Amino acid sequence: MAIGDIIVGIDIGTSKVCTVVGEVNNFGQIEIICSTSYKCSGLKKGKIINEEEVSLSISKTIKDAEEETNLKINSAYVAIPGKHVTIVQNSITKEAKDKYAGISVKDVQSAIMQVKDIEIPDGRTLIDIVPDKITLENGTVVADPVGNLSSSFTLSAQVILATKDYVRQLNSVFKKSNLEIDGIVPITLAERNLILDKNELHDNIMILDIGAGNTDIGVFEGSSFIYTNSIPLGGDNITSDIALVLNITEEEADKLKRQYGLALKSFIDNDNDITLNTSTAKNKIIKSSALIEIIEARIEEIFSIINKDIINQGIKQKINNVILTGQGITNINKSDVAGKITLNIPVKIATGRAISTVKPAYRTSYALVRYIAARPFAKTVSSSIDAKSDTNILKNVMEKIKDFFYS
Repeated sequence: MAIGDIIVGIDIGTSKVCTVVGEVNNFGQIEIICSTSYKCSGLKKGKIINEEEVSLSISKTIKDAEEETNLKINSAYVAIPGKHVTIVQNSITKEAKDKYAGISVKDVQSAIMQVKDIEIPDGRTLIDIVPDKITLENGTVVADPVGNLSSSFTLSAQVILATKDYVRQLNSVFKKSNLEIDGIVPITLAERNLILDKNELHDNIMILDIGAGNTDIGVFEGSSFIYTNSIPLGGDNITSDIALVLNITEEEADKLKRQYGLALKSFIDNDNDITLNTSTAKNKIIKSSALIEIIEARIEEIFSIINKDIINQGIKQKINNVILTGQGITNINKSDVAGKITLNIPVKIATGRAISTVKPAYRTSYALVRYIAARPFAKTVSSSIDAKSDTNILKNVMEKIKDFFYS
């Protein structure tokens, strides 16, 4: 990245689209220059069900961002739910072009391009290459091998694949919004450096991002991204349960969830009376324990499904700690305790130093911008800004990957 680079990140959520525009400052850090959002219900259970609505919501956030920044935005990065992602671990040993001059940037970039040469299953397409670990000929692991007098090095990386149909839909949606896709990044991969603290970055961690209608799972073994998935449940399901069981409106159900949000009945201090304003039974009164019992049941279900998934994948024993984030659950008290009971793994709400500086709604899109800005050995990261929109043609995702690195 270079000083002045502008990176645009878009998060297509279940309830809204959020866009963040960031600029690389003189210290090589990302400064948010604009953040916009607009309601959207075109995504359900991690699937795009209404391309027109998603496109209109994206266009609205981009228009607002352009007005606020006085920029013309022609491209953006976008986050993708884990259910559409497959991670393939791969490594390659590369000879240095000139062992007497040391390993060069081009040597590393060439290795990155070569490590992607795997057999890609039908229905999948390459969206990202994540350099993970670089080992010199003598066995030393280094973050940056450039300049080392080693005749060869081994690059370990994660090759990120995505469902072709979903990528095709994203391309279609962006084209309707007159935007080009700069890159596609799994949600939890983008969020890792934002929501984890320094110690957690080196631990074996599962990130759970529980949003309105979707929960994204990301498992990291140290710095290695080893698994991601998503389940079609989130905070809106808790709201819907309350509304259905108590026979009240979704609006009142959401208000009660926020007011009495507690994940476990056993932590009730006072079992207060609650008057239901929109119930068909006029002035119906329930105990707060009845409300919390509904919340507890759905939260237990969410964690139970996650638990079953990581057991089936054979990765549960690798996870030392679980980090919770997302607006769907972090405002419900003791949700971390409920998670620990079901998963039998320590669970905590995300406390990464940077996370408190960003409004919850924009954390994924901001994390995406930060992730892109920190890409090692990248050729370019800047989004397309101030170009003539009518000259833009939506590039194939594979071509964008090639442009992203030196070949």
